[in-house]
Amino acid sequence: MPRGETDTDTSSPDAKHHVGAGLLKRLAGPKPIGFFLFLLILATIIPALAVSLALLQRNDAAQREVVETLASAMASSIAEAIDRELSGMITTLRVLSTTPSLASGRYEDFYSRAKSALVGSGAHLVLLDEEMRQLLNTRVPYGESLGRTSDPGSALQALQSGDIAISGVFYGKTSGTWVFNVILPFLAEGHPPRLLVLSRDADTITDTLSQQMLRGGWNASLVDRGDTVIASSFAPADVGKPFFLDLEASSPQVARLGEDSAPQSFVTIVKQSNLSGWQVAVWAPSAIIEEPMRRTLWQLLAGTLLTIAIGTGAAWILGRRIAKPVRHLAIDARRLGAGEAIVAVPYPISEVATVSTALAEAAADRKTAENEIRLLMREVAHRAKNQLTVVASMAKQTARNARSLPAFLDTFQKRLYGLARSTDLLIAGGASGVVLRELLIAQIEPFRPDDPKRLDLSGPTFRLSTQAAQTIGLAIHEMATNAAKYGAYSVRGGQLSVSWKVEDDVLVITWREQGAQLPRKPVKRGFGTEIIERMLGGTLDAEICRTFHDDGLECVFRMPVHQIVPDRIVETGQQDKLLSS
Repeated sequence: MPRGETDTDTSSPDAKHHVGAGLLKRLAGPKPIGFFLFLLILATIIPALAVSLALLQRNDAAQREVVETLASAMASSIAEAIDRELSGMITTLRVLSTTPSLASGRYEDFYSRAKSALVGSGAHLVLLDEEMRQLLNTRVPYGESLGRTSDPGSALQALQSGDIAISGVFYGKTSGTWVFNVILPFLAEGHPPRLLVLSRDADTITDTLSQQMLRGGWNASLVDRGDTVIASSFAPADVGKPFFLDLEASSPQVARLGEDSAPQSFVTIVKQSNLSGWQVAVWAPSAIIEEPMRRTLWQLLAGTLLTIAIGTGAAWILGRRIAKPVRHLAIDARRLGAGEAIVAVPYPISEVATVSTALAEAAADRKTAENEIRLLMREVAHRAKNQLTVVASMAKQTARNARSLPAFLDTFQKRLYGLARSTDLLIAGGASGVVLRELLIAQIEPFRPDDPKRLDLSGPTFRLSTQAAQTIGLAIHEMATNAAKYGAYSVRGGQLSVSWKVEDDVLVITWREQGAQLPRKPVKRGFGTEIIERMLGGTLDAEICRTFHDDGLECVFRMPVHQIVPDRIVETGQQDKLLSS
């Protein structure tokens, strides 16, 4: 083997394992957005297809039920029509039986009258004696020699029962065709019994079947009590033959339509004639009934495949249009991580354009945040110093009046807990806001001397929003810290009075210290003063007025009510109900 070439046997188990692992890794790795759009299309189409199939099956079942109901109604209608035909024949026989020439035995006259009466009816009259011999038959001229009836069984039944009898279909020797009879016994006093027979060709009853609206592959057959076909809308040649379906079996059933045909399934509806006991069978091949369902399924499948093909093309096109802006967003994200400036791009996709704008704003916010972090670090350091001052002041005030170490530790521990509760108060207020009096107590309490008379709070109940409470709390904290360092609480006998009221939708808080002489102007502008002015003035639109009296500081804060009340009060327009008991 030449140097530099390697022989890789892909048929070895190890090679196949590496190939399979690589394939799985590629399948499990990141996919382009077009792939997920294609999955989204499938996730949309497949449930819709499943629902369509379920609805289609339910619709098919409902349609089959409707079709079978219509077929049942059709069979009942045919049975009723057959009964009307037979009832008409029975009525004709009863009318003919009242002819005087029949009772008197003048058969030639009776023959003439009967033949005239039956013209155009399609029926023929036969007169039988008790031996079942034909005495006359309107099918042939009167006096012609006639033999015995071709259906002696039905005639004998009528003679023995003395009532109407209806035969099945049989081949008539005189007529030379398939016929059926309606037989009426005639019993006249002083005369031997006779049988009036109204005979009718079986093919005449086919018109009754064809008059019904047989559509959609449905056929009708009239079958006698011996399961022999009397009439059929499908094949008139089947008359006199056994019916090819078992009328006692449940539907559907498998049978051959002819000797040379293949077995197939048939749906059958059977109704019985009340007068004759004949059965009307309305039947159709199951394949014809199910053909609309199969055709609809193929159309649904073709439509689904076409939709998937169109969706795949759309997913590929949209994936390419989305992927390019996303790559640009990735570049902007890396620039954001590097702290570089980003310019928003108006991409054609609104969501991508929104992300681009957000990245540009995030880059600008980052610069702003870096500046604010420096300020916050100074504030944290300042607050830490203030906290130390608070603790030192608490320790000093507590130790000044403590008589023993246990008493000192107990009082000091309680004041530390009070300092912690000042933060909890802001959290506990929640959406309903923070009561101003409770906020003042929580912030001043750690600095207050043991004598309760050295603190005076007066004003109505007033609720602050959480944001306003944090801002005002910070300012009060700074004021209380200064009072402990330089003001009323830094000397013996100093007193602090805080009062508040609402005037013309403006909250006025008056901070008055007495007992400590302060310079007319502060030596220098401290960070605490900067925090008070920036937080209250910039955030709450507050007006701050300081007055240095000979006996102490007076500071008045004026803040618009709509800037400091909870949002729910502003939204419901209840600014006039700020004062509550």
